[in-house]
Amino acid sequence: MESTFQDLKITFHDMHIPAKIVGILDGLGFKHPSFIQAKTIPTAMEGKDIVGIAQTGTGKTLAFGVPMLARLAATQGRGLILAPTRELAVQIHDALKKVAGPLGIHCTCLIGGEDMRKQVRELHHSNVRVIIATPGRMQDHLRQQTTRLDDTVIVVLDEADRMLDMGFMPQVETILKYVAKQRQTLLFSATMPDAIAKIAHQYMSHPTRIEVAVSSTAAKNIDQSLYIVSQINKFQLLEKLLQQHKGSALIFTRTKLGAAKLTKNLRLKNYKTAEIHSDKNQSQRQAALESFKKNQTRILVATEIAARGIDVKDIALVVNYDLPDDADNYVHRIGRTGRAGSKGFAVSFACPDQEETLKAIEKTIKTKVLIQEHPDMPKEYFMAGRGGASKGRRPGGSSQRRPYGSSSGRPSSSGRPSSSSSGRPSSSARSGGGRPSTGRPGSGGKPTGRPSQERSSFSSGPRRRR
Repeated sequence: MESTFQDLKITFHDMHIPAKIVGILDGLGFKHPSFIQAKTIPTAMEGKDIVGIAQTGTGKTLAFGVPMLARLAATQGRGLILAPTRELAVQIHDALKKVAGPLGIHCTCLIGGEDMRKQVRELHHSNVRVIIATPGRMQDHLRQQTTRLDDTVIVVLDEADRMLDMGFMPQVETILKYVAKQRQTLLFSATMPDAIAKIAHQYMSHPTRIEVAVSSTAAKNIDQSLYIVSQINKFQLLEKLLQQHKGSALIFTRTKLGAAKLTKNLRLKNYKTAEIHSDKNQSQRQAALESFKKNQTRILVATEIAARGIDVKDIALVVNYDLPDDADNYVHRIGRTGRAGSKGFAVSFACPDQEETLKAIEKTIKTKVLIQEHPDMPKEYFMAGRGGASKGRRPGGSSQRRPYGSSSGRPSSSGRPSSSSSGRPSSSARSGGGRPSTGRPGSGGKPTGRPSQERSSFSSGPRRRR
């Protein structure tokens, strides 16, 4: 496969990993390392600090987990892993304990939304050697002095750019002050903004940079496409795509209200659907994720909170029902499919006023996203700029000139735009039916290029009359 060294016959036996750990990995079915594992493990085993840039789904957990467990098995001290979301922390814990358990190394997971007293009892009454935590809950324990980190010899910052996006860097910096200065630090991120580079410079000692993929690029094995569709037509288009793609589907919405409404509507259409968003408590979110993993539900609807915390094999389709507000988040969303070198499909819905949002995404991923049209759906195009004609991108990547106020967004059968002969906007455009949106339903003005901020994913967006 593309993501392993299998073709080169490199195995974990060739990487100077302790024999007991190699045996555990072999028993779990891990024989050939992924690219990030093959490049990271030997360097980390030497005790060097590492900045690793790799896409999601490339095997980062074992890339930092194997060196950590090898070190803890040979020396005293503890390991600390910080992750941005509860789901990702649980995922890391579940993966590492399979290797740590046979070594006699106990791992614990400290996340918000769970009983603090239970976590304290585990910290006090168990020989905890590895702590996997979200920054907020780790800081809670440090403030209440329920644990100490001065014996921590190795620290991992996973999905560091996501922790930056979520505003966790102040907590991360506070936590690092509790950790011994003489430590090994491994930082992993799918993107490398300046703020993360600054953290690496400040808290790491001459780190080795290991880059498996260009920062912010999407995996090549993911088939990406986009449909231009008005908000009111999104659900109809989604139904048609779910009929085409028969496997499991992960659907991202912008808001928790939109996620709840979409879940309700899918269930009304007899689709087995679960949902994850911030209105659900931790046990509900975990139950939804487990049902999706076990194929008890075909569809999982999620907000941005789950973009990096979902590790499910063989997700056939990822749908951006709403485009993400941040272009980098597009990479992490679609990275849920096409994992471990398998083929994946990612489909995005863009409203007619979101051409600038698409351009920002394409600039980030350094490639064009194929714009398609569905034969059973009305043809829609990106809006023209305010104040006159401009080029609007069409399905297939071509452009057309359209006057401001064209009610259909397409040339009429006579070959002329469907506006008055004077070249002015038609009456429907003057009444608001064809005016570009500023991101608020019914408002005029220049398109902002940002996704609209409706509370509901089912409220009326820009519409085109045929």
